[in-house]
Amino acid sequence: MQEQEYMKLALSLAKAGKGQTAPNPAVGAVVVKDGEIVGMGAHLKAGDPHAEVHAIRQAGSKAEGADIYVTLEPCAHTGKTPPCANLIVENKLKRVFIASVDPNPLVAGKGIDILERAGIEVVTGICEKEALELNAHFFHFIQTKTPYVTLKSAVTLDGKTAAYTGDSKWITSEESRLDVHKYRHHHDAILVGVNTVINDNPLLTTRLPRGGKNPIRVVLDSHLRIPLESDILNIEHAKTIIFCGSEASEEKKGMLLNKGVRVEQLESPKLPVKMVLQRLGELNVTSLFVEGGSAIHFSFLKEKAYQEVVIYMAPKLVGGSEAFTSFGGHGFPSIAEGDELEFSSIEKIGKDIKIVAKPIRKE
Repeated sequence: MQEQEYMKLALSLAKAGKGQTAPNPAVGAVVVKDGEIVGMGAHLKAGDPHAEVHAIRQAGSKAEGADIYVTLEPCAHTGKTPPCANLIVENKLKRVFIASVDPNPLVAGKGIDILERAGIEVVTGICEKEALELNAHFFHFIQTKTPYVTLKSAVTLDGKTAAYTGDSKWITSEESRLDVHKYRHHHDAILVGVNTVINDNPLLTTRLPRGGKNPIRVVLDSHLRIPLESDILNIEHAKTIIFCGSEASEEKKGMLLNKGVRVEQLESPKLPVKMVLQRLGELNVTSLFVEGGSAIHFSFLKEKAYQEVVIYMAPKLVGGSEAFTSFGGHGFPSIAEGDELEFSSIEKIGKDIKIVAKPIRKE
């Protein structure tokens, strides 16, 4: 079907901006007239013109009487840019094909209403599944006001993330590690526990061959044990936020503030996951990539505070009852109480297997 081909082109344009449009969604648009593509566009950055604007500008006078294919319902409100639904009406386009309706309460059908009241034909649902997947982070954030959480882990075939000595370099292949950096590029923030910082001294940046967006670095550190010489405190490739509890040292907090680090002190002595996510949502963090360690992973699992799990499994065996696993803590007391997931995809990357799974949530 030709309509699907045009929408797939719009989706490919939108994917080019994935990871850099937050807190806005990634959107693509294609203008077609008499079987000819006369304009294309993508939203590239929050505050920049939307995809429809680029596509209609490129089409120029040919926009009148044309069709436009948009991966997300045109906006109906004035934010940093004027409403795109009105722009479509003003340029007298004939039909609008929309992949998915916008769940944002500021839009949510209002864009479609503006178009239909102007006599423009609207068709929805073309390549809807792909469009919903593309902006899963945005849709979750809009509906919950908390970030979409992805839990990531690299394990051996027997499920170990490190040997009993703590050694974990390297479990997976270079290809898998490169794929992890793509996830970092696509997420607003990356989170680890303070033990990971103490043991590994990671940079937590995006290192892709052609660059990439560095996520905000988030550390859970209830007592502010983070060493002042840690790389994430001294190498300013990205912003750093440290969450601490109510009993944390005011002196250490002052030292961190002097380094330009944002310190979020919660009223609780511990760091409840849902409280952390709520605060990150208030800071406009729409997506969070959690890289552990095992205690952190289990805290998200225990609270069912995650939307996706990505596991890279290497063809290695380490063994040992004291070797580390992805999810630590006490675990659930019975198999029946464990969280049930469904596999989204399974693929081979380098020598490894990458498994993506999502929890089955009952309404």
